[in-house]
Amino acid sequence: MVPDDGREAVQAKLSRNPGVLVISHGSPDEHWVALVEAAVAEAAGDLPAGIPLACAFLEAVEGRLIQDGIDRLESQGVTDMIVIPLFVSSGSTHIDEIAYALGVKDTPEMETDLERFRVSARVFFGDPIDDGPLVAEMVWDKVKGLSVRPEREVLLLVGHGSKHPGFLQRWERGIASLAAQCAGLAGLAGGADYALLNPDSVRSKVRYWSEERGMDVIVAPLFLSAGYFTKVTIPSRLEGLPHRYSGEALLPHPLAARWMSQQILNIMGSLTR
Repeated sequence: MVPDDGREAVQAKLSRNPGVLVISHGSPDEHWVALVEAAVAEAAGDLPAGIPLACAFLEAVEGRLIQDGIDRLESQGVTDMIVIPLFVSSGSTHIDEIAYALGVKDTPEMETDLERFRVSARVFFGDPIDDGPLVAEMVWDKVKGLSVRPEREVLLLVGHGSKHPGFLQRWERGIASLAAQCAGLAGLAGGADYALLNPDSVRSKVRYWSEERGMDVIVAPLFLSAGYFTKVTIPSRLEGLPHRYSGEALLPHPLAARWMSQQILNIMGSLTR
């Protein structure tokens, strides 16, 4: 016979209703938003049938903001909300403020305009992209066509970075790890390195590798989707320097959906234990 507390625990598990909220930054560029939505829709195909899923944005997408996503999921009876922060780095201050607004942490590390969201479900907060084999493969896939002489090339990842102490270190830790993983995958003589837009190290890194080390520099932008940073900011920092740059961001790429679905399924697995 199952003890009363055991029956209650079993019943609680049976009454749980998981759902998924994928949060990204958002953009007034409809194409930017469409690429994110397409990746999320593809990830949904890898999940158990019937799992409620919503794609929400921190800003710039009217009617699709984070509170809208929460309300949509809870109206479907979601009690366990798996939140995937679809941001490139854990060094983003947005990760901190979203976690605070969702009640995952008591106080934000940085001042934020975000107020606490109305949320009744239990929140299970996932991880941003940062690094990993799937991410490294995405990065290299986007630029490998630029490689013509691997015996004298280096891959340079360029990320946004941060001016805030603590957040900058998280940016550096993640992108340095990703660069090492890309180096092992690409097999270029110079391996892989990274530079940040903030604080700006792009020109100094390109000059180092091209002038001091005699390497051809392949530049890979570490951004979720193409936009102002990939089309304007990075090219302006590279102007006048020898380099190869396609400007392709991570999306679209089928492995982005796999990265999301793997994390969602891992968290769902923990809910049943």
